[in-house]
Amino acid sequence: MGEFVARLFYPAARRGDVVEDLFGFLVPDPYRWLEDGDDASVRDWAAAQDRLFHANRSGWREKQSWASLVDQMSSFGVSEPPLVRGSVMFLAEQFRGDEQLRLLVVDAEGNRRVLVDPVEIDPSGHTGLYAWWPSRDGERVAVQMEVAEQPGSEIMVLDVRTGEAVDGPLPRARNTSLAWLPGGDAFYYVSRVPDEELAPGDMRLHRRVRLHRIGSPWQADAVVFGGDDAPDHYYGLTVSADGRHLAVTATVGPASDNDVHVAELIDPEAPHFVKIVDGRTLGARVLPRFLADGDLLLVTDYQAPCGRICTARRHDTDPAAWRTLVAEDPQAPLDECLVLDDPALARPLLLVARTRHGASTLTLHDLADGRLLTALPLPGAGVVSSLRTNIPNGRHAWFSYCDATTPPTIYRYDAASGKTEQEAGATMAGNTPEIRSHSVRYEAGDGTEITLFLFTPAEEHEGPRPTLLYGYGSFGMPMRPWFFPLAAAWVGAGGTYAVACVRGGGEEGQHWHDAGRGPHKHRAVSDFNDAATWLIDTGRTTREQLAIFGQSAGGLLVTAAATQRPDLYAAVVAEAPLCDMVRYEQFGLGCTWTDEFGTASESEQLQWLLAYSPYHNVAPGASYPAFLFAGAVTDLQTGEAHVTKMCAALQHATSSDRPILMRREPDTAHAAFPASKERALSVDILAFAGKYTGLSPEETTMRLQETAAESH
Repeated sequence: MGEFVARLFYPAARRGDVVEDLFGFLVPDPYRWLEDGDDASVRDWAAAQDRLFHANRSGWREKQSWASLVDQMSSFGVSEPPLVRGSVMFLAEQFRGDEQLRLLVVDAEGNRRVLVDPVEIDPSGHTGLYAWWPSRDGERVAVQMEVAEQPGSEIMVLDVRTGEAVDGPLPRARNTSLAWLPGGDAFYYVSRVPDEELAPGDMRLHRRVRLHRIGSPWQADAVVFGGDDAPDHYYGLTVSADGRHLAVTATVGPASDNDVHVAELIDPEAPHFVKIVDGRTLGARVLPRFLADGDLLLVTDYQAPCGRICTARRHDTDPAAWRTLVAEDPQAPLDECLVLDDPALARPLLLVARTRHGASTLTLHDLADGRLLTALPLPGAGVVSSLRTNIPNGRHAWFSYCDATTPPTIYRYDAASGKTEQEAGATMAGNTPEIRSHSVRYEAGDGTEITLFLFTPAEEHEGPRPTLLYGYGSFGMPMRPWFFPLAAAWVGAGGTYAVACVRGGGEEGQHWHDAGRGPHKHRAVSDFNDAATWLIDTGRTTREQLAIFGQSAGGLLVTAAATQRPDLYAAVVAEAPLCDMVRYEQFGLGCTWTDEFGTASESEQLQWLLAYSPYHNVAPGASYPAFLFAGAVTDLQTGEAHVTKMCAALQHATSSDRPILMRREPDTAHAAFPASKERALSVDILAFAGKYTGLSPEETTMRLQETAAESH
C-alpha cells in the first residue's frame, strides 16, 4: 500500500471555549470561529490547509494514470431524452473538451443547430445551462442559466427560429418550476422575493408563483400563489393542455408530503385555488397532472408506500373518491409514468416505470382502466429514467437507459408500431471496462435485509480487492446501478465499487425512507457500517483496503459512519458533507431540511442529532482513517463551515499518521462544476482512495470496450 507520511503538522487552529447549554445538554463548539469565512484569520487558516492539501497531492504518484483512466471512462454526447414540442426537438449535448452542456434544436427535416452555448456567453466555463422549457408549439423556449457560485439565477426567453432573446431576464429564479400557457405568450414560474424585502442573512426560500406575459417587465408579474406564511415552500407547476386549469404542489423543504391546489383559469392573473390535498393530513406525496378531459392523474404513496397511480375529479378533496388505476406493487417501487394520447392510437396509453431489485421495468397499460397490456423489452438489467413524450398528442416515449457498463443512452418507443430503438440524433461515446454487476442482500444489526450493489472486474479473482463503498441514505433518494465514470475507473483499475441501499433512501418505497430519517437517522449510519462489516467478513475486502465515499447528505453518512467505527476504514472521502448537525440549520438551505433530520430547537430532536452528528462525536486520541473533505469555497446549499469545522476537529483529535485533508474548490458550487473541474475532482478522489487502499491504475490489464462512435 505504500508508505504513509509521518504524523503531519497541521495548520494551527485555536480551540475556542464556546459551550452552549441546550435543554440541559452542554454542547461544546470549539471551532465556531471558523464559520465566518470572511474573517482574515479564517482565510489564513484555509489558505494553509490549501497548501497542506497540495503538498500531499504532489506525492500521489499515480495521479496521471488515474486521470487517463477517468478520461477514457467519461462519456460524451446526449445523456438526457429530448423535449419535443410541435415539430421541434430540443436536445442538450456535451462533447469531449466542452465545459458545459449546450442546447440544440432539431427540425422536422433533421437539421441540427446550436441554440444556446454557455461558453459563448461566459468563456470561463463557470456559467451553465441549468434548465429549459419550450412552449407547447416549440416556437419559444425559456432558458435558465446559472453561475455556479452565485445565488442569483435568471430566465431568458428565446425565439427558437432566430435564437434571439425576446424577453428577460427574469431574476431570482433558482430551482424554479415553469409552465407555459397555450399560445406561448405567457407562463407561470417561481421566483424568490427581492432581497431588500428580507432580513439580513435570511436564507429561507421565500418563493412566490408568478404569471409572466412576454414583453412585460418582471416587476409587473402578478403573484398568484404563495405568501409570508410559507417561507420554506417549494412549488411545482402544471397547466392543463387546454390552458384552462393550473395545479400547484407545495412542499415544505424536501418533506415527504405535499399539498395540491387546483384552480380554474378564468382570470389567469387571479386564479381561485381549491386545496384538494392536504399533505400533512394524508402524510403522503401526491403528484398531479391533467388528463385530456380535465380530470387528474395522481401519482401517490398515500396508502401505498411503493406508489400507485389514481384518477380523480379536479375538485375531489376526499381521497376516498380517488380511483386506483395502477395498484401498488410492494416489491417494485413506482418511479414515474407517462401518458401517450395521440388520436392515431387505438386507445390512450399509460407507460409505467418501476424498479424491481435494482433493475427497471417498463409496462404499458390502458389509460381507461389501468389494464396491463404488455411489458417493454429493455437493453439489460439497468436503470430507466426521464420518461418524456412529444407535445401535443404523444405518440412516442423517449427514455434514458444505463447500467454499470453502459453510459446513458436514449431510446424511443413508438406506441403505434410497438417498436423501441435508439434515438438516432442522440448518440453517446466513451470506453468502459468489462464490469460484472450484481446485487446481494446483507443483514443489518436489527435483522433487516438491505441491498448492496457490487461492481467488480469481469475476470475471476481470488481474495479481497481494494473497495470503494458509496452511500446516500437521505430524502428518500433511491440508489440504482447507474453508470458512473468514477466507479467505472475504480473497477477498471481492478477494484470493487459497492453501493449500499441503506434506510433513509427510497429503494424500497416510502417506508424505507421513513425508517432512516428523523429519530431513525442513526439506522442509515449503522446500516452503512454493517455493509462495510459484511464486505470484510465475506472476504471481499479488508479494513486496510476499504475506502468510503459520500456526497452531500451521503457525506454526512460516511463521516458519521467513520466517527462511529474508525477501525473499519482505511480512507474516507466526503464531498460537500453535513457534519455539524446541531447548527446545520444555520448554514445554506439547512433550515428547510428539518423534516429529514430534525431540529436542534427541540429537546428530543436535539438528542437525535447529537447521537450521530460527526462533529460532536469526534473522539480525542482516536486513530482515524485518512480523510479527504472536498467542498466548494462558496456552498449555497450545505454551507462551507461543515468542512472547515470537521477538518479542524479531526486534525486536532486523530492519533493516526494518515492525513486529514481539505480540498477547497473556488468558483464552483455544491454540485455544479465545469466538466474539467468535475473530472479533476474525480481524479483526486480516486488517487487519494487508491493510495490508502493499495489500488494502482498502472497495474490494470482490463480490456476496454467502445460504447459508441463520437461525432459532432
